[in-house]
Amino acid sequence: MVTASQLPFGEPLRDRLGPPAHPSVLESSPRSQVWRIELSGRPAVLKQLVAGPEADERYAREVTALRIAGRASGTPVVPALLATDPAERVLVLEHLDHRRPSAGWIVDYAAALARLHATAGPGDAGTLPRWQGPAGADVTSFLTLAAALGIHTAPEVRDELDALVARLAGAEGTALLHGDPCPGNDLHTPQGVRFIDFEQASLGSGLTELAYLRIGFPTCWCVTRAAGPLLERAEAAYRTAWHTETGTPLPGTGLADACAGWLIRGDALVQRAHRGTTDHLARLPDEDWTWGTATARQRLAHRLGVVAAMPEGDGRLHGLRVLAADLRRAVLDRWPTVRPVPERRPS
Repeated sequence: MVTASQLPFGEPLRDRLGPPAHPSVLESSPRSQVWRIELSGRPAVLKQLVAGPEADERYAREVTALRIAGRASGTPVVPALLATDPAERVLVLEHLDHRRPSAGWIVDYAAALARLHATAGPGDAGTLPRWQGPAGADVTSFLTLAAALGIHTAPEVRDELDALVARLAGAEGTALLHGDPCPGNDLHTPQGVRFIDFEQASLGSGLTELAYLRIGFPTCWCVTRAAGPLLERAEAAYRTAWHTETGTPLPGTGLADACAGWLIRGDALVQRAHRGTTDHLARLPDEDWTWGTATARQRLAHRLGVVAAMPEGDGRLHGLRVLAADLRRAVLDRWPTVRPVPERRPS
């Protein structure tokens, strides 16, 4: 049991907020420690990023993102940032009551995500890193996986994928991207949805994270899929909220690119600690593994189905759509026990 004297709550925070009381440990990732505390009889959250690789950068990203997101008009989209102590990588945040999300939670989630994205603008350029998409190595790994599963790839598909990587790298936008907008990093409060844990925040196109609803939350332990009508409602809610906040319509193209980009990234099959360590797509013919609510092959099959079913649009991904459909059939034929990813989130 932790006591108030053991908390990373130094004099700068005490001078501003007073002494903390009644601490209790909250669940967190291995990269942070989080406590519920009381300040002058009111609940608050104390978060410290633990020492480790990129800890200072992750802390800076989170503080910057919270300050940008704090500019949201109307209903907030993040907890209020009460104080910081950079020397200790500590944040003190408003405490929020989370309630179990409804069956149609992604509609409110999508609208809040659009409002979060809209809090940043051109004037914020340089305050956070630009979002990084897939690279040429991802293209090679994806096509190698197709060959390993016996799927012939038309020559133009490589050109399509190289062009996709270039488009994603050059995608315009200064939206505030959460970086990991997963179930669990969204709090469903009586006042609306708010987001937490911005250690991977960046700037870029909001379509990158709108794609999460279709592609199945690719950076998240909790994979879910939404039925067609619910997905349409959620995407419409995002577009409406974006237009309301920015005064500009969301681009009509780019969502297919975003989904395709998540499909070819092997690192989107494993949790953060394992990313950048090996070619995870190359592992799939010989092994499967479970991460959270789905296995790697389940995730791949779902993403292949999404890309195969995307509207044709301008035809720039026609070859990839055909390949995705063929590869999905090969996956399900080879591993017939692969089931659809869950429809419901666990909490």
